[in-house]
Amino acid sequence: MLAKVGDIYSVFSSRLQQYVACQVTAIEDDASSGRAPLAAVLELDWAGDALPDAAAVQLMRPLVCDYYFWNRRHDHSFVNARVPRAYTLVANIAPLVDTQVKSYSGGWHMGDSLYRQRRWEQVDPARRLRFKAASSEEVRIGGQSLRQNTSRIGDGVLQALGDLSELDQLPCLTAIETRDGSAALAAYINGNPIISEVQWQSSTVSELDLSNSNVGRLIVHAEGLRSLRLNEGLNTLILNGAPSPSLRIDDPHAGRFLRLQCCGALAPFHGLDELMHLSLSAMPTVDFDVVAQRFPGLTDLTVWGKPGLASNVASIATLARLQEFTAYELFGYGPDDFPTPAQLPSLSSLHLASLPADAAKAIKASYKKAAALGLNLSVTRPRKPEWLAENLDNPFRDWDGREHISAAYARKAAQAYKKLLATARTLDGVSDSETVHAMAQEMVTAYVAVFNQIERRSSIIETVERDEIYVALEQVLTQAQLLEVAALYALFDRLRDF
Repeated sequence: MLAKVGDIYSVFSSRLQQYVACQVTAIEDDASSGRAPLAAVLELDWAGDALPDAAAVQLMRPLVCDYYFWNRRHDHSFVNARVPRAYTLVANIAPLVDTQVKSYSGGWHMGDSLYRQRRWEQVDPARRLRFKAASSEEVRIGGQSLRQNTSRIGDGVLQALGDLSELDQLPCLTAIETRDGSAALAAYINGNPIISEVQWQSSTVSELDLSNSNVGRLIVHAEGLRSLRLNEGLNTLILNGAPSPSLRIDDPHAGRFLRLQCCGALAPFHGLDELMHLSLSAMPTVDFDVVAQRFPGLTDLTVWGKPGLASNVASIATLARLQEFTAYELFGYGPDDFPTPAQLPSLSSLHLASLPADAAKAIKASYKKAAALGLNLSVTRPRKPEWLAENLDNPFRDWDGREHISAAYARKAAQAYKKLLATARTLDGVSDSETVHAMAQEMVTAYVAVFNQIERRSSIIETVERDEIYVALEQVLTQAQLLEVAALYALFDRLRDF
Protein backbone atom coordinates (compact mmCIF):
# COMPACT_ATOMS: atom_id res chain seq x y z
CA MET A 1 0.00 0.00 0.00
CA LEU A 2 1.25 3.48 -0.87
CA ALA A 3 1.11 6.11 1.85
CA LYS A 4 -1.10 9.19 1.51
CA VAL A 5 -0.71 12.63 3.03
CA GLY A 6 -2.31 12.69 6.49
CA ASP A 7 -2.16 8.92 7.04
CA ILE A 8 -1.39 7.88 10.60
CA TYR A 9 0.14 4.42 10.95
CA SER A 10 0.81 2.35 14.03
CA VAL A 11 3.24 -0.53 14.48
CA PHE A 12 4.33 -2.67 17.42
CA SER A 13 7.80 -1.71 18.70
CA SER A 14 9.55 -4.80 19.99
CA ARG A 15 12.06 -2.61 21.80
CA LEU A 16 9.38 -0.65 23.69
CA GLN A 17 6.94 -3.56 23.83
CA GLN A 18 4.21 -1.08 22.90
CA TYR A 19 2.51 0.24 19.79
CA VAL A 20 3.93 3.50 18.40
CA ALA A 21 2.68 5.86 15.72
CA CYS A 22 3.78 8.10 12.87
CA GLN A 23 2.17 10.42 10.33
CA VAL A 24 2.78 10.98 6.63
CA THR A 25 3.03 14.73 6.07
CA ALA A 26 4.02 14.90 2.38
CA ILE A 27 4.56 12.79 -0.73
CA GLU A 28 7.40 13.34 -3.19
CA ASP A 29 6.67 11.65 -6.49
CA ASP A 30 8.77 12.57 -9.53
CA ALA A 31 7.73 10.00 -12.13
CA SER A 32 10.24 11.33 -14.65
CA SER A 33 13.15 10.41 -12.36
CA GLY A 34 12.22 6.73 -12.37
CA ARG A 35 12.56 6.72 -8.59
CA ALA A 36 9.91 5.23 -6.32
CA PRO A 37 7.70 7.83 -4.58
CA LEU A 38 8.83 9.00 -1.15
CA ALA A 39 6.82 9.79 1.95
CA ALA A 40 7.79 12.35 4.59
CA VAL A 41 7.17 10.49 7.85
CA LEU A 42 6.93 12.21 11.23
CA GLU A 43 7.42 10.16 14.41
CA LEU A 44 4.74 10.88 17.02
CA ASP A 45 5.00 11.12 20.79
CA TRP A 46 2.60 8.29 21.51
CA ALA A 47 2.83 4.71 22.74
CA GLY A 48 0.13 2.33 23.89
CA ASP A 49 -0.60 -1.28 24.70
CA ALA A 50 -3.03 -1.60 21.78
CA LEU A 51 -3.62 0.04 18.42
CA PRO A 52 -4.77 3.64 18.94
CA ASP A 53 -8.48 4.46 18.75
CA ALA A 54 -10.01 7.71 17.46
CA ALA A 55 -9.67 9.41 20.85
CA ALA A 56 -5.97 8.55 21.06
CA VAL A 57 -5.38 9.87 17.54
CA GLN A 58 -6.88 13.24 18.47
CA LEU A 59 -4.37 13.58 21.33
CA MET A 60 -1.30 12.68 19.26
CA ARG A 61 1.50 15.23 18.94
CA PRO A 62 4.88 15.20 17.15
CA LEU A 63 7.77 13.73 19.11
CA VAL A 64 10.19 16.46 20.20
CA CYS A 65 13.71 15.04 20.39
CA ASP A 66 16.39 16.57 22.58
CA TYR A 67 18.51 13.51 23.33
CA TYR A 68 22.25 14.06 22.99
CA PHE A 69 22.95 16.58 20.21
CA TRP A 70 19.33 16.86 19.06
CA ASN A 71 18.00 20.29 19.95
CA ARG A 72 14.21 20.02 20.24
CA ARG A 73 13.87 18.66 16.72
CA HIS A 74 11.29 16.42 15.11
CA ASP A 75 12.27 13.03 13.71
CA HIS A 76 10.95 13.81 10.24
CA SER A 77 12.45 12.33 7.07
CA PHE A 78 11.65 10.84 3.68
CA VAL A 79 11.31 7.07 3.30
CA ASN A 80 9.99 4.81 0.55
CA ALA A 81 6.26 5.57 0.25
CA ARG A 82 5.37 1.87 0.14
CA VAL A 83 4.16 1.09 3.65
CA PRO A 84 5.65 -2.06 5.26
CA ARG A 85 3.16 -4.84 5.98
CA ALA A 86 3.56 -4.58 9.75
CA TYR A 87 2.17 -1.03 9.79
CA THR A 88 -1.58 -0.50 10.31
CA LEU A 89 -3.46 2.51 8.99
CA VAL A 90 -5.47 3.91 11.91
CA ALA A 91 -6.57 7.38 10.72
CA ASN A 92 -6.10 10.19 8.26
CA ILE A 93 -6.02 13.74 9.64
CA ALA A 94 -4.48 17.03 8.63
CA PRO A 95 -0.67 16.97 8.94
CA LEU A 96 0.46 17.92 12.43
CA VAL A 97 3.42 19.94 11.09
CA ASP A 98 3.98 21.97 7.94
CA THR A 99 7.76 22.06 7.56
CA GLN A 100 10.10 21.35 4.67
CA VAL A 101 11.76 17.94 4.93
CA LYS A 102 15.37 17.66 3.78
CA SER A 103 16.57 14.41 5.34
CA TYR A 104 16.23 10.86 4.01
CA SER A 105 16.08 7.66 6.03
CA GLY A 106 16.86 4.08 5.11
CA GLY A 107 13.41 2.84 6.09
CA TRP A 108 10.42 2.84 8.39
CA HIS A 109 11.90 2.44 11.87
CA MET A 110 9.25 4.02 14.03
CA GLY A 111 9.79 3.90 17.76
CA ASP A 112 13.58 4.23 17.60
CA SER A 113 13.64 7.93 18.46
CA LEU A 114 10.95 7.54 21.10
CA TYR A 115 13.05 4.82 22.75
CA ARG A 116 16.20 6.99 22.63
CA GLN A 117 14.32 9.96 24.06
CA ARG A 118 13.04 7.85 26.94
CA ARG A 119 16.54 6.50 27.63
CA TRP A 120 17.90 10.08 27.62
CA GLU A 121 15.27 11.19 30.11
CA GLN A 122 16.46 8.46 32.50
CA VAL A 123 19.93 10.06 32.67
CA ASP A 124 20.56 12.19 35.77
CA PRO A 125 19.12 15.70 35.05
CA ALA A 126 22.31 17.38 36.27
CA ARG A 127 24.38 15.46 33.70
CA ARG A 128 21.92 16.38 30.95
CA LEU A 129 22.10 20.06 31.90
CA ARG A 130 25.91 19.99 31.86
CA PHE A 131 25.80 18.32 28.43
CA LYS A 132 23.55 20.98 26.95
CA ALA A 133 25.48 23.84 28.61
CA ALA A 134 28.97 22.76 27.47
CA SER A 135 30.90 25.35 25.44
CA SER A 136 34.04 25.57 23.33
CA GLU A 137 35.96 26.91 26.33
CA GLU A 138 39.21 25.00 26.80
CA VAL A 139 39.97 22.71 29.74
CA ARG A 140 43.20 20.93 30.72
CA ILE A 141 43.10 17.14 30.62
CA GLY A 142 46.19 14.98 30.85
CA GLY A 143 48.34 18.02 30.22
CA GLN A 144 46.47 18.77 26.98
CA SER A 145 44.03 21.54 26.08
CA LEU A 146 40.67 20.27 24.90
CA ARG A 147 37.40 22.01 24.27
CA GLN A 148 34.86 21.46 27.00
CA ASN A 149 32.34 20.22 24.42
CA THR A 150 34.74 17.59 23.00
CA SER A 151 32.67 14.53 22.15
CA ARG A 152 35.27 11.94 21.02
CA ILE A 153 38.66 10.94 22.41
CA GLY A 154 41.22 8.22 21.73
CA ASP A 155 44.39 6.77 23.20
CA GLY A 156 46.27 10.03 22.64
CA VAL A 157 44.21 11.50 25.47
CA LEU A 158 43.63 8.35 27.52
CA GLN A 159 47.31 7.45 27.86
CA ALA A 160 48.19 10.94 29.09
CA LEU A 161 45.69 10.88 31.95
CA GLY A 162 46.79 10.76 35.54
CA ASP A 163 43.31 9.65 36.55
CA LEU A 164 40.28 8.75 34.45
CA SER A 165 38.18 11.12 36.57
CA GLU A 166 39.80 13.97 34.61
CA LEU A 167 37.38 13.02 31.82
CA ASP A 168 34.54 14.39 33.94
CA GLN A 169 35.58 17.81 32.63
CA LEU A 170 34.16 16.73 29.25
CA PRO A 171 30.37 16.65 29.79
CA CYS A 172 29.75 15.94 26.07
CA LEU A 173 32.07 12.92 25.90
CA THR A 174 29.99 10.41 23.95
CA ALA A 175 32.60 8.32 22.07
CA ILE A 176 35.79 6.57 23.15
CA GLU A 177 38.23 4.77 20.84
CA THR A 178 40.99 2.65 22.34
CA ARG A 179 43.53 0.02 21.36
CA ASP A 180 44.80 -0.20 24.92
CA GLY A 181 41.64 -0.67 26.94
CA SER A 182 41.75 -1.65 30.59
CA ALA A 183 39.38 -2.84 33.30
CA ALA A 184 39.56 0.66 34.79
CA LEU A 185 38.41 2.22 31.52
CA ALA A 186 35.53 -0.27 31.26
CA ALA A 187 34.51 0.69 34.80
CA TYR A 188 34.56 4.38 33.87
CA ILE A 189 32.36 3.72 30.82
CA ASN A 190 29.93 1.80 33.04
CA GLY A 191 29.71 4.80 35.35
CA ASN A 192 29.16 7.49 32.71
CA PRO A 193 25.72 7.23 31.07
CA ILE A 194 26.58 9.94 28.51
CA ILE A 195 29.06 7.66 26.69
CA SER A 196 27.09 6.13 23.82
CA GLU A 197 29.76 4.77 21.46
CA VAL A 198 32.83 2.66 22.23
CA GLN A 199 35.45 1.31 19.83
CA TRP A 200 37.31 -1.28 21.88
CA GLN A 201 40.11 -2.49 19.61
CA SER A 202 42.17 -3.80 22.53
CA SER A 203 43.39 -7.35 22.98
CA THR A 204 44.77 -6.76 26.49
CA VAL A 205 41.48 -7.58 28.24
CA SER A 206 40.04 -11.09 27.96
CA GLU A 207 36.78 -10.28 29.77
CA LEU A 208 34.93 -7.10 28.85
CA ASP A 209 31.92 -6.17 30.96
CA LEU A 210 29.89 -3.13 29.84
CA SER A 211 26.61 -4.38 31.27
CA ASN A 212 26.05 -1.25 33.39
CA SER A 213 26.84 1.25 30.63
CA ASN A 214 24.54 3.26 28.37
CA VAL A 215 26.40 2.44 25.16
CA GLY A 216 24.30 2.33 21.99
CA ARG A 217 27.03 1.34 19.50
CA LEU A 218 29.90 -0.98 20.36
CA ILE A 219 32.77 -1.97 18.07
CA VAL A 220 34.90 -4.76 19.50
CA HIS A 221 38.11 -6.40 18.30
CA ALA A 222 37.09 -9.83 19.49
CA GLU A 223 40.41 -11.66 19.15
CA GLY A 224 41.53 -12.77 22.60
CA LEU A 225 38.15 -12.14 24.23
CA ARG A 226 36.63 -14.95 26.26
CA SER A 227 33.65 -13.05 27.67
CA LEU A 228 31.67 -10.00 26.54
CA ARG A 229 28.77 -8.70 28.65
CA LEU A 230 26.46 -6.20 26.96
CA ASN A 231 24.18 -3.52 28.36
CA GLU A 232 20.48 -2.80 28.15
CA GLY A 233 19.86 -0.38 25.29
CA LEU A 234 22.70 -1.44 23.02
CA ASN A 235 21.57 -1.08 19.40
CA THR A 236 24.58 -2.14 17.33
CA LEU A 237 27.39 -4.61 17.98
CA ILE A 238 30.22 -4.80 15.43
CA LEU A 239 32.64 -7.70 15.83
CA ASN A 240 36.07 -7.30 14.23
CA GLY A 241 38.97 -9.69 14.20
CA ALA A 242 38.75 -13.45 14.55
CA PRO A 243 37.09 -14.31 17.86
CA SER A 244 37.71 -17.57 19.61
CA PRO A 245 34.86 -20.09 19.21
CA SER A 246 34.78 -20.16 23.01
CA LEU A 247 33.79 -16.48 23.23
CA ARG A 248 30.60 -15.99 25.24
CA ILE A 249 28.46 -12.92 24.56
CA ASP A 250 25.82 -12.19 27.19
CA ASP A 251 23.02 -9.77 26.37
CA PRO A 252 19.98 -8.96 28.55
CA HIS A 253 17.65 -10.01 25.72
CA ALA A 254 19.79 -12.71 24.05
CA GLY A 255 20.37 -10.33 21.12
CA ARG A 256 16.71 -9.77 20.30
CA PHE A 257 17.05 -6.00 19.92
CA LEU A 258 20.60 -5.91 18.57
CA ARG A 259 21.96 -5.45 15.08
CA LEU A 260 25.05 -7.64 14.84
CA GLN A 261 27.60 -6.76 12.15
CA CYS A 262 30.42 -9.08 11.11
CA CYS A 263 32.99 -8.54 8.36
CA GLY A 264 34.50 -11.26 6.19
CA ALA A 265 32.89 -14.18 8.02
CA LEU A 266 30.13 -15.03 10.47
CA ALA A 267 32.07 -14.87 13.73
CA PRO A 268 31.88 -18.05 15.84
CA PHE A 269 30.77 -17.45 19.44
CA HIS A 270 28.18 -18.48 22.04
CA GLY A 271 25.15 -16.35 22.84
CA LEU A 272 22.76 -13.95 21.08
CA ASP A 273 20.61 -16.94 20.16
CA GLU A 274 17.52 -14.76 19.67
CA LEU A 275 19.23 -12.28 17.34
CA MET A 276 16.79 -10.57 14.97
CA HIS A 277 19.04 -8.24 12.91
CA LEU A 278 22.21 -9.41 11.17
CA SER A 279 24.54 -7.67 8.69
CA LEU A 280 27.41 -9.51 7.01
CA SER A 281 29.85 -7.46 4.93
CA ALA A 282 32.84 -8.17 2.64
CA MET A 283 31.87 -11.84 2.52
CA PRO A 284 33.92 -13.98 0.10
CA THR A 285 31.53 -16.86 0.84
CA VAL A 286 28.30 -17.27 2.79
CA ASP A 287 26.45 -20.47 3.66
CA PHE A 288 22.82 -19.57 4.32
CA ASP A 289 22.21 -22.92 5.98
CA VAL A 290 24.79 -21.99 8.64
CA VAL A 291 23.24 -18.53 9.05
CA ALA A 292 19.70 -19.88 9.40
CA GLN A 293 20.67 -22.58 11.88
CA ARG A 294 22.71 -20.17 14.00
CA PHE A 295 20.06 -17.41 14.11
CA PRO A 296 16.63 -18.89 13.27
CA GLY A 297 14.73 -15.84 14.60
CA LEU A 298 16.14 -13.31 12.12
CA THR A 299 13.69 -10.69 10.91
CA ASP A 300 16.26 -8.59 9.04
CA LEU A 301 19.24 -9.98 7.10
CA THR A 302 21.72 -8.01 4.98
CA VAL A 303 24.65 -9.62 3.16
CA TRP A 304 27.34 -7.81 1.15
CA GLY A 305 29.61 -9.99 -0.95
CA LYS A 306 33.21 -9.10 -1.73
CA PRO A 307 31.82 -10.20 -4.29
CA GLY A 308 30.93 -13.51 -2.73
CA LEU A 309 29.73 -17.01 -3.48
CA ALA A 310 26.49 -18.06 -1.79
CA SER A 311 25.60 -21.63 -0.96
CA ASN A 312 22.37 -23.23 0.30
CA VAL A 313 20.37 -20.16 -0.71
CA ALA A 314 17.18 -22.22 -0.36
CA SER A 315 17.77 -22.28 3.43
CA ILE A 316 16.62 -18.65 3.59
CA ALA A 317 13.12 -20.14 3.47
CA THR A 318 13.63 -21.60 6.96
CA LEU A 319 13.75 -18.07 8.40
CA ALA A 320 10.01 -17.99 9.06
CA ARG A 321 10.03 -14.48 10.62
CA LEU A 322 12.18 -12.80 7.97
CA GLN A 323 10.72 -9.40 7.03
CA GLU A 324 13.63 -7.71 5.22
CA PHE A 325 16.29 -9.37 3.07
CA THR A 326 19.02 -7.44 1.29
CA ALA A 327 21.93 -8.88 -0.68
CA TYR A 328 24.61 -7.24 -2.81
CA GLU A 329 27.34 -8.85 -4.92
CA LEU A 330 26.31 -12.45 -4.19
CA PHE A 331 26.67 -15.19 -6.80
CA GLY A 332 26.85 -18.94 -7.15
CA TYR A 333 23.11 -19.63 -7.25
CA GLY A 334 20.59 -20.07 -10.04
CA PRO A 335 16.91 -19.36 -10.88
CA ASP A 336 15.57 -22.34 -8.91
CA ASP A 337 17.54 -21.76 -5.73
CA PHE A 338 15.91 -18.64 -4.33
CA PRO A 339 12.82 -19.13 -2.11
CA THR A 340 9.38 -18.33 -3.53
CA PRO A 341 7.06 -15.69 -2.02
CA ALA A 342 4.96 -18.45 -0.47
CA GLN A 343 8.03 -19.68 1.43
CA LEU A 344 8.65 -16.23 2.93
CA PRO A 345 5.17 -15.14 4.08
CA SER A 346 6.44 -12.38 6.43
CA LEU A 347 8.70 -10.72 3.86
CA SER A 348 7.93 -7.03 3.31
CA SER A 349 11.19 -5.86 1.67
CA LEU A 350 13.44 -7.65 -0.83
CA HIS A 351 16.42 -5.73 -2.25
CA LEU A 352 18.91 -7.57 -4.45
CA ALA A 353 21.68 -5.91 -6.46
CA SER A 354 24.52 -7.36 -8.54
CA LEU A 355 23.40 -10.97 -8.81
CA PRO A 356 23.40 -13.68 -11.50
CA ALA A 357 21.36 -12.51 -14.48
CA ASP A 358 19.31 -15.71 -14.78
CA ALA A 359 18.44 -15.62 -11.07
CA ALA A 360 17.50 -11.94 -11.28
CA LYS A 361 15.09 -12.60 -14.13
CA ALA A 362 13.42 -15.50 -12.32
CA ILE A 363 13.11 -13.64 -9.00
CA LYS A 364 11.53 -10.61 -10.67
CA ALA A 365 8.95 -12.83 -12.33
CA SER A 366 8.29 -14.87 -9.17
CA TYR A 367 7.83 -11.80 -6.93
CA LYS A 368 5.90 -9.63 -9.40
CA LYS A 369 2.52 -10.44 -7.83
CA ALA A 370 3.87 -9.97 -4.30
CA ALA A 371 5.19 -6.54 -5.30
CA ALA A 372 1.77 -5.58 -6.60
CA LEU A 373 0.32 -6.56 -3.22
CA GLY A 374 2.76 -4.36 -1.28
CA LEU A 375 6.18 -6.04 -1.18
CA ASN A 376 8.98 -3.46 -1.47
CA LEU A 377 10.90 -5.14 -4.32
CA SER A 378 14.13 -4.05 -5.98
CA VAL A 379 16.21 -6.35 -8.21
CA THR A 380 18.95 -4.46 -10.04
CA ARG A 381 22.32 -4.89 -11.77
CA PRO A 382 21.96 -8.43 -13.14
CA ARG A 383 25.40 -9.84 -14.00
CA LYS A 384 26.18 -12.04 -16.97
CA PRO A 385 28.86 -14.78 -16.92
CA GLU A 386 31.37 -12.44 -18.61
CA TRP A 387 31.12 -10.00 -15.71
CA LEU A 388 31.60 -12.81 -13.23
CA ALA A 389 34.77 -13.94 -15.00
CA GLU A 390 36.22 -10.43 -14.76
CA ASN A 391 35.15 -9.71 -11.18
CA LEU A 392 34.19 -12.76 -9.14
CA ASP A 393 37.10 -14.75 -10.58
CA ASN A 394 39.45 -11.76 -10.61
CA PRO A 395 42.71 -13.06 -9.06
CA PHE A 396 43.37 -9.66 -7.48
CA ARG A 397 40.12 -9.42 -5.53
CA ASP A 398 42.00 -10.69 -2.45
CA TRP A 399 44.34 -7.70 -2.58
CA ASP A 400 41.50 -5.61 -1.23
CA GLY A 401 41.87 -5.85 2.52
CA ARG A 402 45.51 -6.91 2.74
CA GLU A 403 47.21 -4.92 5.44
CA HIS A 404 50.02 -3.50 3.28
CA ILE A 405 47.95 -2.82 0.14
CA SER A 406 45.67 0.21 -0.13
CA ALA A 407 42.18 -0.10 -1.61
CA ALA A 408 43.27 2.17 -4.49
CA TYR A 409 46.09 -0.16 -5.53
CA ALA A 410 43.84 -3.20 -5.17
CA ARG A 411 41.41 -1.56 -7.61
CA LYS A 412 44.24 -0.74 -10.05
CA ALA A 413 45.39 -4.37 -10.01
CA ALA A 414 41.85 -5.66 -10.57
CA GLN A 415 41.31 -3.22 -13.44
CA ALA A 416 44.60 -4.32 -15.03
CA TYR A 417 43.39 -7.91 -15.03
CA LYS A 418 40.00 -6.93 -16.50
CA LYS A 419 41.73 -5.09 -19.34
CA LEU A 420 44.11 -7.99 -19.92
CA LEU A 421 41.22 -10.47 -20.11
CA ALA A 422 39.09 -8.21 -22.33
CA THR A 423 41.96 -7.67 -24.79
CA ALA A 424 42.77 -11.39 -24.91
CA ARG A 425 39.16 -12.11 -25.89
CA THR A 426 39.42 -9.80 -28.89
CA LEU A 427 42.33 -11.80 -30.27
CA ASP A 428 40.01 -14.67 -31.26
CA GLY A 429 38.58 -12.55 -34.07
CA VAL A 430 41.97 -11.71 -35.62
CA SER A 431 43.17 -14.13 -38.28
CA ASP A 432 46.63 -12.71 -39.06
CA SER A 433 49.18 -14.34 -36.73
CA GLU A 434 51.62 -11.40 -36.86
CA THR A 435 48.87 -8.98 -35.89
CA VAL A 436 47.79 -11.27 -33.06
CA HIS A 437 51.34 -11.45 -31.71
CA ALA A 438 51.79 -7.68 -31.91
CA MET A 439 48.51 -7.12 -30.08
CA ALA A 440 49.50 -9.69 -27.46
CA GLN A 441 52.82 -7.91 -26.89
CA GLU A 442 51.01 -4.59 -26.41
CA MET A 443 48.59 -6.32 -24.03
CA VAL A 444 51.40 -7.76 -21.87
CA THR A 445 53.31 -4.46 -21.93
CA ALA A 446 50.28 -2.52 -20.70
CA TYR A 447 49.64 -5.14 -18.00
CA VAL A 448 53.19 -4.99 -16.66
CA ALA A 449 53.22 -1.17 -16.76
CA VAL A 450 50.38 -0.98 -14.22
CA PHE A 451 52.27 -3.06 -11.67
CA ASN A 452 55.56 -1.27 -12.35
CA GLN A 453 53.82 2.00 -11.52
CA ILE A 454 52.31 0.52 -8.34
CA GLU A 455 55.72 -0.77 -7.24
CA ARG A 456 57.49 2.54 -7.93
CA ARG A 457 54.96 4.41 -5.82
CA SER A 458 54.48 1.99 -2.94
CA SER A 459 56.85 -1.03 -2.97
CA ILE A 460 53.97 -3.33 -2.00
CA ILE A 461 54.71 -6.18 -4.41
CA GLU A 462 56.33 -8.96 -2.42
CA THR A 463 56.87 -12.64 -3.26
CA VAL A 464 53.19 -13.61 -2.95
CA GLU A 465 51.96 -10.67 -5.05
CA ARG A 466 54.68 -11.28 -7.68
CA ASP A 467 53.54 -14.88 -8.07
CA GLU A 468 49.89 -13.80 -8.31
CA ILE A 469 50.68 -11.30 -11.08
CA TYR A 470 52.48 -14.00 -13.07
CA VAL A 471 49.81 -16.69 -12.50
CA ALA A 472 47.04 -14.31 -13.61
CA LEU A 473 48.92 -13.61 -16.85
CA GLU A 474 49.56 -17.32 -17.36
CA GLN A 475 45.85 -18.15 -16.99
CA VAL A 476 44.81 -15.55 -19.56
CA LEU A 477 47.46 -16.56 -22.09
CA THR A 478 46.53 -20.23 -21.68
CA GLN A 479 42.83 -19.49 -22.21
CA ALA A 480 43.63 -17.43 -25.31
CA GLN A 481 45.58 -20.37 -26.78
CA LEU A 482 48.25 -18.03 -28.15
CA LEU A 483 51.27 -19.18 -30.12
CA GLU A 484 54.75 -17.97 -29.17
CA VAL A 485 53.73 -17.81 -25.52
CA ALA A 486 57.36 -18.24 -24.43
CA ALA A 487 58.23 -14.92 -26.08
CA LEU A 488 55.41 -13.20 -24.13
CA TYR A 489 56.67 -14.62 -20.84
CA ALA A 490 60.17 -13.41 -21.72
CA LEU A 491 58.73 -9.96 -22.44
CA PHE A 492 57.00 -9.99 -19.06
CA ASP A 493 60.29 -10.79 -17.27
CA ARG A 494 62.21 -8.17 -19.23
CA LEU A 495 59.73 -5.35 -18.54
CA ARG A 496 58.86 -5.95 -14.90
CA ASP A 497 60.50 -3.89 -12.12
CA PHE A 498 59.11 -5.98 -9.27
